[in-house]
Amino acid sequence: MKATLLTVPLALLLLGAAGAYTVKKGDTLYSLARNNNLKVEDLRRLNNLTSDNLALGQQLRLSTAERLPTAPPSPATLPKPAATPPSGFTLTPPAEPAKPAEKPVAPPTAPPPTLIVTKTLPPTPSSPPVTIRSGSTFKVGDVEVKLPSQLSMGDAFIIKLTGGGAEQVKVSFPSELSEDVRQPNEVLTPSGAAGVYVVPGRVVLGKTTPVIVEIKLGSEVVRGIIPLTSKARGPVVKLQLSPQVAKKLTDPGKAAEDAMVNKAYLNRGLPLWVRPFAAPLPNPVIPGSFGQSRTYTPGSPVTYHYGADFPAKLGSSIKAINDGTVVIAGMYPVRGGLVMIDHGGGISSLYFHQSKILVKVGQSVKRGDVIGKVGTTGISEGPHLHLEVRVRGEATNPADWIDRLWP
Repeated sequence: MKATLLTVPLALLLLGAAGAYTVKKGDTLYSLARNNNLKVEDLRRLNNLTSDNLALGQQLRLSTAERLPTAPPSPATLPKPAATPPSGFTLTPPAEPAKPAEKPVAPPTAPPPTLIVTKTLPPTPSSPPVTIRSGSTFKVGDVEVKLPSQLSMGDAFIIKLTGGGAEQVKVSFPSELSEDVRQPNEVLTPSGAAGVYVVPGRVVLGKTTPVIVEIKLGSEVVRGIIPLTSKARGPVVKLQLSPQVAKKLTDPGKAAEDAMVNKAYLNRGLPLWVRPFAAPLPNPVIPGSFGQSRTYTPGSPVTYHYGADFPAKLGSSIKAINDGTVVIAGMYPVRGGLVMIDHGGGISSLYFHQSKILVKVGQSVKRGDVIGKVGTTGISEGPHLHLEVRVRGEATNPADWIDRLWP
């Protein structure tokens, strides 16, 4: 156990102890920074952190400044009490006042009391050194790592790992710690066979900074940087929903619907497909529908459109885009007739606004199986299919998947 000697003013020490925060399960630097109006780098600086990893029970400062209490009365006006330092502290008393001269003078002001604190810190695991690599191809041990050369927001992509030991690699995305995403910086295990493995990734809508990927193999840790190119954003589309449809935005069942879908986004497991993804309908997608900025009612906040819209006649057959397991099938206020398929590997597809659902929860489906019929249920003003393809809960462009085994 390592002992650290700190010298701090008494009032500041007591305030620091009172403001300490104990790390709980599920806390991350990003979530703590967001909840306390701080930046991640502020938390690192305040707590002298060299790693983004937090331990349960760890004590953190969550404030950049504290107000000191009003100074106590001068020692000259109070009887001198016997000093009894608190347990674990060594108190250095103020200097004795000077002897009075022939002409009475006021005693000098004593300096504020100073505590000499001996604090025993729990041992912290040493973080392995991190190497930063440039370029889209590099090696970690005997494993060759292939990154995309560049990305744009909304893109789905893969990290490709080849060579002996590729299955032992751990992959994470530290850049997610500063993003509003589900499960930021999650440690991921690659899937594959015969020395070729992949980890899927996604660039959330609204992201403008590079993607940082961390590759760990044994004691070696390497970070790669994937630059982002900006996409031209069209004007905000102002939808004018009818009052009957708009009221579904405030339906009491919306919260339960969102919670159910968010829970399903946590599914992982091995990939269940062995063939490229296929289109759910023969009709081409409406150009530019994915990632579109839009409002639903006058004065409502601007949001992104997280799926691609396929125009189709009412009652047209909707097909599963690949093999998987049905995890949601039913009618809901916002998404209307909804089917959600878990394809494994953190990949899921969602089919909105159906008029009729032909599958059940727990059912296994194959690519091309008919799962329902086109409708205009939920928040919809006409027959169409809204298709979403999510990577660990975050929306990606469905066009990145169609006719491909991986994006």
